[in-house]
Amino acid sequence: MREYHSQMRVTLSRKPFQHMEVRHVTQTPTTSNKQVVEEFDRMLNTRDLSQLDQLCTPDMVNHALAPSRPSGLAGTKEFLQSEAGRSFQGDTWESLETIAEGDLVVQHGVRGGHWPGGPFLGFPTQPGDYRREVVFMYRLRDGRICERWAVRDDLTMLRQLQAL
Repeated sequence: MREYHSQMRVTLSRKPFQHMEVRHVTQTPTTSNKQVVEEFDRMLNTRDLSQLDQLCTPDMVNHALAPSRPSGLAGTKEFLQSEAGRSFQGDTWESLETIAEGDLVVQHGVRGGHWPGGPFLGFPTQPGDYRREVVFMYRLRDGRICERWAVRDDLTMLRQLQAL
């Protein structure tokens, strides 16, 4: 008998004349991909970028970056080390659903934090707390992130920070 739960394959078997079930758990590539994204997320919250090269491919395409940023992983590093990138340090998930299928992992939920004030997307903003709905999607190759997309409710954040 086979049972699938949270993308982990669990095989249950009964040995003859025994009343005990034996569980064999194997980690699937989908589960491994989910763990890589969770580790990437933890790294972003701490801004300890020491593992970035192990979690992402050098030619990673980050579709969420401004076109003026360098291509590849270098653009993501540049953003994370910039003042704008550091402004999101300490963001936390208030709610999170993670879905993984094949080489794709999607995170959907509400993230919140404290904005220090200053320009955001070209608008002057006040310091303050915010929370917004976000979706992040990742494609992985050989256990490393090779593409990243972000869909964020920036309008809500701008309203909360009194920019609009």
